[in-house]
Amino acid sequence: MHENIVFLINKSEITAGTPGASLGPEAILTAARQKKSNFFSENETQKIENVNYLLDLPTRFKFAKRIDGLITIYQQIHNKVSSLLSENKFPLILAADHGSAGGTIAGIKTAFPNKRLGVIWIDAHADIHTPYTTPTGNMHGMPLATALNIDNLDCKVNDVSEETAALWNQLKNIGNIAPKILPEDIVYIAVRDTEEQEDCIIESLNIKNYKVAEVRQKGIPEMINEINRKLNNCDIIYVSFDVDSMDPELTSYGTGTPVKDGLSPQEANEILVTMAQNPKTVCIEIVEVNPCLDDKKNTMAEVALGLIESITKTLKQ
Repeated sequence: MHENIVFLINKSEITAGTPGASLGPEAILTAARQKKSNFFSENETQKIENVNYLLDLPTRFKFAKRIDGLITIYQQIHNKVSSLLSENKFPLILAADHGSAGGTIAGIKTAFPNKRLGVIWIDAHADIHTPYTTPTGNMHGMPLATALNIDNLDCKVNDVSEETAALWNQLKNIGNIAPKILPEDIVYIAVRDTEEQEDCIIESLNIKNYKVAEVRQKGIPEMINEINRKLNNCDIIYVSFDVDSMDPELTSYGTGTPVKDGLSPQEANEILVTMAQNPKTVCIEIVEVNPCLDDKKNTMAEVALGLIESITKTLKQ
């Protein structure tokens, strides 16, 4: 049971390819108010300062857009998460884009430097690109690479400047621990939209991906049992949930990079609740709600709110 849940609001959207994710956390709060729910007032809420003004300025880092600002965000989220965990609190993070998740992992590792950290990454995308492999330069596709301390030079397609390389190395070393996780301690769920360079590194590192068809074929209880066995040597677990892991036809297109044939909201809820029940789970993050893109008013935020309510209720049991 976790009585000390803290909602950590992070509105940074400097790593996304499409604007609007910074409004995601507020859209979730609005969905709660529309329900006349006191949900968020009943739990402590803290915020991360953002540097979204950088979106109005040109960036000179073609293959790592706004990496200079992302270092600031990583450091802030690292400091806040490590502090909350050191105070025996449970960070339930509502973030705009997924790019800051590497900072979350850094914060967890700083709080528990001697513990082995497992990561469950529930997402349509693998987010394991680097500046050397990215097709877009958008850094919401790179957080896992920062945590793994990899460059994936075997699949290099970009010539990166010395300044970019130096900042990338700085980003990977936030918290002064690198790597922060091991490849065998990562599990993907619902990843279904990857590039060749990502497929190469995923195969090379032998990272397990439970595709949606496998989730349904095995059933969620059996999948979770397998994950628990795989992560048996991990002392603690972080769950990162991107709403684009869900099928946009069953939710909405209110996210930056929707991909069809994803999880249903009911499947997502079961997975997240089961992980919230796991005593090893120390942090859960929900990301990428973008109300500017929502074709059904505020539906994606409403779905996310339902998931967050289920997680919170479970944590407090």
